[in-house]
Amino acid sequence: MSMDVIDYEVFGDDMQYVEVELDPGEAAVGEAGALYYMEDGISMDTVFGDGSASESGLFGKLLGAGKRLVTGESLFTTVYQNQGNSKRKVAFAASYPGKIVPVHLKELGGVLHAQKDSFLAGAKGVSLGLALQKKIGTGLFGGEGFIMQKLEGDGYVFLHAGGTLTCRQLHPGEVLRVDTGCVVAFQPSVDFDIEYVGKLKSALFGGEGVFFARLTGPGKVWLQSLPLSRLADRITAASPRTGGSSSEQGSLLGGIGNILDGKR
Repeated sequence: MSMDVIDYEVFGDDMQYVEVELDPGEAAVGEAGALYYMEDGISMDTVFGDGSASESGLFGKLLGAGKRLVTGESLFTTVYQNQGNSKRKVAFAASYPGKIVPVHLKELGGVLHAQKDSFLAGAKGVSLGLALQKKIGTGLFGGEGFIMQKLEGDGYVFLHAGGTLTCRQLHPGEVLRVDTGCVVAFQPSVDFDIEYVGKLKSALFGGEGVFFARLTGPGKVWLQSLPLSRLADRITAASPRTGGSSSEQGSLLGGIGNILDGKR
């Protein structure tokens, strides 16, 4: 089954959303909680799995939903279909600051490997499957575990990257070392492996972890400067409720404020 042909426009800067225009009968698929707004005439239907043709029949639906459960996603996706007689629009927004990446799967050979929480929405017909890491080391220390999402189809999908987005075209044999959490997606032709930082002192005190992701071309890779996990860790570490320090620490006014607030 071919994916629906959709038009789209991305709005915003750091808090982006994508608006998808649907012709009569066309549909888009969105992750749970990704809906921003939809115009009158669009129906919303929650389906088991991803709603692609590969999930026809009960067994197919159970298998597709199981794949999504293994990748850490919801068992359900939502299909938004234009049931009117003219064009209608539906919009999807990310849940944290970053960029939305429109990717046409047909231009990439029909398959893309993506981190498990980066898929935001796509044209109906996209298949959301599993991309198992072939190397044990990559699975254990690669930041995304053994499992990433495999997006298959011939139309548009929309990924979300935290912070600033970087797209690199790697030449054959070209190597790029990246923090493991910063990898958003890559073509199957790219070899994804992990690499030890090399020195014990760097591993213990460098603040970058013990392993890098090593991406070897050829193929395209998409990177994010602010993974959600890194953002969450910094917020948690700075929160006084979890033993962190407030932003006024070290200033005279901050100390007086803490006393008045009963924090000391």
